[in-house]
Amino acid sequence: MKRPLSRTLFTALALLMIFSAQNAHAKEEITGIKITPKSAAMLRTFGQAWINHIFWVRNVVMATKDGNTAAAKVAEENVVSNARQIAGAIKPFYGKKASDRLFELLAGHYKAIKAYMEATFAKNRAAQNAAMRVMKKNVVEIADFLSAANPKNWPRGEMISALDAHVAYHMDQINQIAANDYKAEAKTWQDMENQVIDIAMVLGKGLIRQFPKKFEH
Repeated sequence: MKRPLSRTLFTALALLMIFSAQNAHAKEEITGIKITPKSAAMLRTFGQAWINHIFWVRNVVMATKDGNTAAAKVAEENVVSNARQIAGAIKPFYGKKASDRLFELLAGHYKAIKAYMEATFAKNRAAQNAAMRVMKKNVVEIADFLSAANPKNWPRGEMISALDAHVAYHMDQINQIAANDYKAEAKTWQDMENQVIDIAMVLGKGLIRQFPKKFEH
């Protein structure tokens, strides 16, 4: 669970994209987006924000399992701060109302994860199932919001699929931590980290394609 490695990986990816574009004497990356210092910085920021999301949620889970209320409180404060950062990233493109709505949806995402965590530690299957239903509803709400904002680059079906996978990783991780299966959880973390980077790249590239002039030199 080495967080600095994640930052290095994503920074290296962004730098590689810039280098490739410069070598080609163009601003086009292989996926068709324009790579400029502004777009590379945005992709890097998005990637780190999503990695921080899973990092702080995991800290909440671990601190709660250990009964460390002080650590859990700090971790949860960072989960909320991180959600504000992710929501705030779309404000320059879609405005304050959209940013506020995304924050509400991300808060709902975390609330459902927390409810699932508490139910898992309490070994309450009915409460787990209830939390899963809320998660699923929230996934659809987030996907609807994103696809309405950028239908060409954030198709509803793809958003639902990606977010479904994301919440599944959260649930796997919680179950594995509750069972003290840290070997399995280490694998889940790596897969989860790769998947949120994918989500960040899809969202970031979608903004670049929809608002190319905002990323010019």
